[in-house]
Amino acid sequence: MKPTRRTVRLTRLGRKRGTQPKVVALGGGMGLSASLAALRRITGAGDLTAVVTVADDGGSSGRLRDELGVLPPGDLRKALAALCGDDDWGQTWARVIQHRFQSRGDLHEHAVGNLLIVALWEQLGDHVQALDLVGRLLGAQGRVLPMSAVPLELQALVKGHDPARPDDVDTVRGQATVALTPGEVQSVHVVPHDPPAVPEAVAAVLDADWVVLGPGSWFSSVIPHLLVPELLDALTETKARKVLPLNLAPQPGETDGFSPQRHLEVLARHAPKLALDVVLADEAAVPDRESLTDAAKRLGATVELAPVARPDGTPRHDPELLAAAYDRIFRMHGRIGPWR
Repeated sequence: MKPTRRTVRLTRLGRKRGTQPKVVALGGGMGLSASLAALRRITGAGDLTAVVTVADDGGSSGRLRDELGVLPPGDLRKALAALCGDDDWGQTWARVIQHRFQSRGDLHEHAVGNLLIVALWEQLGDHVQALDLVGRLLGAQGRVLPMSAVPLELQALVKGHDPARPDDVDTVRGQATVALTPGEVQSVHVVPHDPPAVPEAVAAVLDADWVVLGPGSWFSSVIPHLLVPELLDALTETKARKVLPLNLAPQPGETDGFSPQRHLEVLARHAPKLALDVVLADEAAVPDRESLTDAAKRLGATVELAPVARPDGTPRHDPELLAAAYDRIFRMHGRIGPWR
C-alpha cells in the first residue's frame, strides 16, 4: 500500500508506550531537519537524538563563531526547531528561534535561536546542558547534541576548482565555500584532524536501535560525522541498524552530476569499514536501480524505494511520507516484538 499522510497518523496512534525504537539521526542543515520532522512523528520524545555537525562557518553562525569562538549554533537551532511539536506552543517557538532580525546594524540576519543558544553556553559553560535547556523551553520532542565539542573547519580537495586549470586539485576551506564550490570534490577532511566527540553523542549511537545518516549536503553535512574518530568508531561498533536516506537530487556545486550510487561510493571511500543495513531512496530519483542496488550491496545494505518527495515537485522530503517510509523500514528490518 502506498503510504499516505493518513497512514502515518494511524500508525502513530496505533503504537503503544515502549514500542518505539531508540533512534539517532546524524547530519546538519535542512536535510537533518527533514529527517527529524519525520522521525518525531514515529518515536517517543525520549527515544530520538539528533547529532549535528559543527563545521558551519557562514552567515549568523560564522559571525558568532569568529567573534566569540563558540561552536556554530545554526544547524543545532534548525534541529531544535524541527523537533518542536505541531501544537501552538511548539510552532510558536519554532518560528521564534528561526526568526532573523532585519536591520542596518550588527544584528542584521542574526537568528534569535543562535543568540539564545550562545547566551546559554556562556551562562552555563556546558554545550549539552544548554541545548537540553533550550529543548525543554521549546518542548522539543527529542534531544539535540553537537557531534564535537570544538568548532571544526571543513577542507576539501577539489579537482577543477579553477576553471582555467581543470585538471588541478586545490584545497578549498570552509563549509560554506565547499557547499558551493565549482569543480569536483574528491574528498573532505576536518581541522583539527582528530577532534573530540561529545561523549553523550557517542553513548547515544552505541545505545540506539537505529541510526539514520543523512539526508543532506553530502560533503559538508553527512560525511563530516565520519571524520570524528570516536564517532566513527561508535558507528562501526554499535549494534544498531543503520539506514541511509539519499538526497532527492544532486546539490548544485557540491555534488553536481552525482548519481545515487556515486553518493554511496564517496561515503565508502571516507569510511571503508562502515556497513549499512538499508539505503532509502525515492523511486523517481533513481534512474538506474540495478547500479544503486549493487552499490548498496557493497556496503552490506538493501535498497528500499518509497515516495518521500513533496508533491509540489521540489527536491525536498515530505515529513509525513518520510515518516511512513522510516516506520515501515523499522518494522520490516528491526527486531520482532516491542523495542523496549
